[in-house]
Amino acid sequence: MPSLPETASLLKKNDPDHVEALARGLSVLKAFSAHDRPLSVSDVAELVGITRTAARRFILTLEYLGYLSYDASGYSLRPAVLEIGDAYLLSHNLLAVAHPHLASLVQEVGETASLTVLHQGRVIYVDRVHADRVLTANIIIGTSLPAYATATGRVLLSGLTDEGLDEYLESLVPESLTGYTAIDGEVIRKRITVAREQGWSLADQELAEGLRSIAVPVRDAGGGIIAALNVSAHATRVSSESLRDTVLPRLLTAAAAVEKDFADDDWPADVVL
Repeated sequence: MPSLPETASLLKKNDPDHVEALARGLSVLKAFSAHDRPLSVSDVAELVGITRTAARRFILTLEYLGYLSYDASGYSLRPAVLEIGDAYLLSHNLLAVAHPHLASLVQEVGETASLTVLHQGRVIYVDRVHADRVLTANIIIGTSLPAYATATGRVLLSGLTDEGLDEYLESLVPESLTGYTAIDGEVIRKRITVAREQGWSLADQELAEGLRSIAVPVRDAGGGIIAALNVSAHATRVSSESLRDTVLPRLLTAAAAVEKDFADDDWPADVVL
C-alpha cells in the first residue's frame, strides 16, 4: 500500500508554533480523502506513518467530532468534512468571479469546464461546471489529481520557479495511469516547459482512457499563475486538433475575462499553495 507523506514533515520540526498532533490529525483525514473505500485502523497507521495506537486515537476523535463513521467494512468520511471544503470555497473571491465565466464557456463549447489550483504537487478542483455530456473521469469539486498527468497540472506547475520545479520533479514518483501517461522525469519537465512557453497545455488520455483536456493559466496582477481553467471532453467526440483550434481561443478569452474581473479584488499572494 503506498505511503502518504505526513503533513507534519512539511513543517519545521523545531518551530515552537508547530502543533504536531493537529498535523497528524489532518494527515489522517487526508488518508481517507485519497481512497475511495473504507479504511481500517491498520490501513490508516500504514498510510500516515504512525502507530496503530495513535491511529486509533485520531480515528475515534474524528468519529466523535462527526467527521468519520464506522461499519463492518471500516471507517469512512461523513458529510461533515464538507464544512471544511465549503469554508474555502466561500472565502475566496476568485471562485465567485470565475464561476459565471465557467458557465458561459460551457454554453459556448458544450463541454465541461473547471477551475483548479495547485497544492503540494497535486491539482485540486475548486469549481466545475458540467456539460450535458458523458466523461470517463469522475471528477467533482475537491478532487485531487497528480499534476504531472493533467493539462491543468502542467499549466500550474509552469508557474513554479526553476528551483521549485526541480524540487517537484526530484520528489516525484510518477505512476503510469494509462498507456499515454508520461512517467519519465525529463519528458514531464519538457511538457511543463512547453506549457510555460506557449501559455497552455493539452493532455491526451494521460489521466484516463478516452479523456482529453486543454488548460490555460489564470494570472494575478503581477503575472503570477494563481489558478488554471480547463475544458475536458471525450476523445471519441472531440479531437486534439479541435481542442486546440476551436476550444483554446474561447478558453483564453474566458481566462482573460476572469483576470479582468478579479483585478480589483484582494487575493493573497500565496494562493498557489
